[in-house]
Amino acid sequence: MIWIIVVVVAPLAAILFAGAFGLLDQLGRGGLFVDERPARPAPVPNSPAAVAEREADIRQFVQARSDRRRARGEAELDVEAEVERLMELDPSAQPEEDQQAAALRAEVRQLVIARNERRAARGQPPLDVEAEVDRQLRDLA
Repeated sequence: MIWIIVVVVAPLAAILFAGAFGLLDQLGRGGLFVDERPARPAPVPNSPAAVAEREADIRQFVQARSDRRRARGEAELDVEAEVERLMELDPSAQPEEDQQAAALRAEVRQLVIARNERRAARGQPPLDVEAEVDRQLRDLA
C-alpha cells in the first residue's frame, strides 16, 4: 500500500501542487529570460495599419539621420520629402500583380544568366540577357 502512495499518488500530487500555484509556468524563467510573445500581432501586409506603421518607422529613422547630420554641423534633411521618397521605393507597397511580375522577371533573368554561363563554358557566344528575358516572357504569355 505504501508503494502505491510513493509511486503513484506522491508524483501526481506534486504535479498538481506545482500547477496550482503556477510554478510550472515559471519553470526556466530566470533573470535572462526573454518573453518571445509579441505585445500585439503584426498588421496584415499592405493594410492601412501596416502602411502607417511602416511610414512611422521610416520617419523615425529619417529624423534620427537628420538629427545626426545637424549634430555634425551639416545641413538637415527635409524629413517629409525623404519619407515620401522612401515610401515610393518600397516594393511591398506595389500592387500584388506588379510584385509577381517582378519576381517572375527576376527568376527568368537568373535562368538566362545561368544559361549564358553554360554557353560560355562550351565556347558559345553569350546571349543578350535583357532581350532573352523579354523573349521568354513573351513566349510564356
